Amino acid sequence: MSEDTGVLVQGSSLDGKTVILAVSGGIAATESIKLARELRRHGATVLPMMSKSAEKIISPLALSWGSGTRVITEWNPEMSQLSGFDGLIMAPATRNSIAKFTHGLIDSPMMMALSAASGGGVPMLFVPSMHNDLFHDAVTSDLISSLEELGVEVLLEEPSEGRMKQPNPTSIVAHFCNLTNRSLEGRKRVVVTLGGNSAPIDSVRRLANTSTGKTGWAIAEHLHRMGHDVVCLVGHTTANPTFPLPDVRVDESPDGMLKESVRVTNSRNLPEFWIHAAAILDYEPEFESGKKPSGIENWKIELSPTKKHLHALKGLIGSARRIGFKLESAVDEETLISKSQTLLADNDLDAVVANLLDEVNGLSKYRCRILFSNGNVKRIQDLSELCVEIESIISSK
Repeated sequence: MSEDTGVLVQGSSLDGKTVILAVSGGIAATESIKLARELRRHGATVLPMMSKSAEKIISPLALSWGSGTRVITEWNPEMSQLSGFDGLIMAPATRNSIAKFTHGLIDSPMMMALSAASGGGVPMLFVPSMHNDLFHDAVTSDLISSLEELGVEVLLEEPSEGRMKQPNPTSIVAHFCNLTNRSLEGRKRVVVTLGGNSAPIDSVRRLANTSTGKTGWAIAEHLHRMGHDVVCLVGHTTANPTFPLPDVRVDESPDGMLKESVRVTNSRNLPEFWIHAAAILDYEPEFESGKKPSGIENWKIELSPTKKHLHALKGLIGSARRIGFKLESAVDEETLISKSQTLLADNDLDAVVANLLDEVNGLSKYRCRILFSNGNVKRIQDLSELCVEIESIISSK
């Protein structure tokens, strides 16, 4: 691969997988170069294919550059599109191409690849793109239903500017990663609590901690890409996820997040693992209705301890396993580890992610360390390694 066509690797969720990228003739074909490169950023080998109508919108040479390999547009004796691949994305999926596939028409190498993928039972993701009036036609609805009956997953974006546009490449690839990895062993329903809490002091002021939510979002995104079923319980954040996660529930108050957690424990589809990454307020003020007048020399605020979420949920989670987080400031590592071991033992946790404040702020060579219930301690270099290690813990047993 030449340096010009290379990409910066951002993840391993598609490592070792060969993915057919089928591009039909919608205007969204212009996004196929970005989509091909995003697939490669997560480890995929991309086998690009184009319809004749797609060639009128984007050059095969351009898609070849994005994919790092030659685009298949014509019949050839090797017929490499019939075997040796692990998944297929059709983006954009026009109504014409969907109709051809659902009715078994094979008039191009690309359509043959679609049929072969369906017959081979490999994961298939179609990303429709068309005008709203065409999308809402009853025939289109029947075609989408036919796709789902054939086991094809369909990814839709909210309509805008009169069109059913396709999502951005990051969202498409994240969804495809989840689709292809769902069949791996050890996939679980996981709750990730993340972000900070805030509590009102009066009607216009709040007490809050400084958690950005960056760590929790990164963990949730990685678990989603690796095929787990992720639920996010989100407090106050200043960071945003890089793609929309499927099940996100927001409540910034300590009591609100705890109540939402309890509701999850009472749901029909019980979580099998909890990642307690949220920074829960340890204290909250007594609320005063209205606005405290400015100009008062001193304002004494009474703070009361909040409920400890780990302890409160301990008897409600059944057989679910859990990872907690511990943050300390102005202590040495030995003290941090000792406090983390107490947290682990008192709450029956599988592991604790232990941080010093300087590490969170990037002022140390370590990002954190993980303490395990067997007494082992593993030092973690960066956020990416932390996500991989947590996923490994979840997938074990």
